Amino acid sequence: MTSRSTAAIPEAGSAHRAPRRAAGGARAPRAARVDWLWAALLTFGVTVTGSGTPQLWRDELASWNAAIRGTGDLVAMLGHVDAVSGLYYLLLHGWVSVFGDSATMLRMPSAFAMAGAAAFVVLTARTLFDRRTAVFAGLLFALLPSVSRYGQEARSYAFVLLAVTAATWLLIRALDRPTPRRWAPYALAVAAAGLFHIVSLLFLLPHALIVVLRWWRDRRGRTVVAFAVTTAVALVPVIPLVLLGQRQVGRQISWIKTPHLRSIADIWDSLFGSPLVSLAIAALALLPLAWSRGRRPAVELVLVGAVPIVAAWVVSQGSTSYFMDRYLLFTVPAWVLLAAAGLAALRPRPLGVAGLAAVVLLGLPDQRQLRTETVKAGRDGEEAAAVIAKGYRPGDGFVPVRGTDSVFMTDFQVEYFLPPKVKLRDVFAQRSAVANDDLFPVECGQPEKCLGTTRRVWVVTWSGTQNPYHKLPKEQAEALEKHYKPVEKTKVHGLQVSLVERVR
Repeated sequence: MTSRSTAAIPEAGSAHRAPRRAAGGARAPRAARVDWLWAALLTFGVTVTGSGTPQLWRDELASWNAAIRGTGDLVAMLGHVDAVSGLYYLLLHGWVSVFGDSATMLRMPSAFAMAGAAAFVVLTARTLFDRRTAVFAGLLFALLPSVSRYGQEARSYAFVLLAVTAATWLLIRALDRPTPRRWAPYALAVAAAGLFHIVSLLFLLPHALIVVLRWWRDRRGRTVVAFAVTTAVALVPVIPLVLLGQRQVGRQISWIKTPHLRSIADIWDSLFGSPLVSLAIAALALLPLAWSRGRRPAVELVLVGAVPIVAAWVVSQGSTSYFMDRYLLFTVPAWVLLAAAGLAALRPRPLGVAGLAAVVLLGLPDQRQLRTETVKAGRDGEEAAAVIAKGYRPGDGFVPVRGTDSVFMTDFQVEYFLPPKVKLRDVFAQRSAVANDDLFPVECGQPEKCLGTTRRVWVVTWSGTQNPYHKLPKEQAEALEKHYKPVEKTKVHGLQVSLVERVR
């Protein structure tokens, strides 16, 4: 490769010597100092566009159900389930109490978090490489399908990505000038990442390796000590969450399968929300390693991107698997930075612009799918709720399919869309989810008695059969069959809404 190509990627660590200078040595233009701002605004605009269209899927419905509880009820629930999402639930609880619980409002905090992550992506690119790389990184990050997906999801993953991306930038700054004022914000970012999702703490492994590599180069022993002390302090508030999460892990993620080697390739596609985009990112990410002047920061970014994935795969060979794409979403910015450095190094320069356009175009079909109404859960719950609201009478009962299928949260799917005037009695809930300090109610042990004198019951279960009680627990189905007859059945895609009336 010619020396002209190497000019695109400056010496690693040069940023701290001339933080506001462009690659050619001239003072950076004023606009370059706010590249992080336009990247954040672009990312926010992309993620918030169409965020109210896809129906909330079951994980988001769990977020909604937790967030609308009273603060005391929410804290009590976290003692039994979903403690690892506790900080996010509390944040969302405060947000919806002010802005409401529409789909757009539920998802908007994630859009803000993803915008913040974009800002740190640009800052990191500028610190490790140059402005051209930073511009490519900001554009590429904002237009990734997976950024759109998780920036439009009422879950904690965008916040995890923000915390880890901020921590990476703060680490680089602290290593360039290791002072307490620079280590302190790094500690806050580490603590935030752990509190938003424990699995994200795997990023500390590559961070430790970067510290060791920097020490090996300059032999500043105090840097290693400062990193170790800062990390230890940052992990103190996370320890109670780890202990509580360990008690809940069997219930929370026991369904995740032990990964095979093939799983690494599968998760790579999922990280970017598009198989074609993932291939393009992989190809571009290798380019910075080809030039000696860009190899050092590229190697560090490879560590940040690859080590958590490998570590999660290894740990998941044990009794509990943590190998999920969304749990490892925080590795995406590192790969975006590498791909952006590759684009910036391409010559002639228009080739980099063409490469960016190609990546964006490859992801368009997946971007389009993300903005359809069927990407997460279709509109089953909304349409089922409309059927019930239309025929509702005061005193009506409600029986959603739960039992072994409670994980699909059919009750939440319907309840979220019911108008306030529709107040159904969950006839087989002996104790409500709120009273149970859980996401799910305690179901009645004697269904026939729990029916009481309820005259009409709306039964919501799966479609594809004429049986209105399909997949209901046996005792519940028998109690309904004995005392009620179906008077109306309506199919709404994957759900069936049946109105049954008491006969004896």
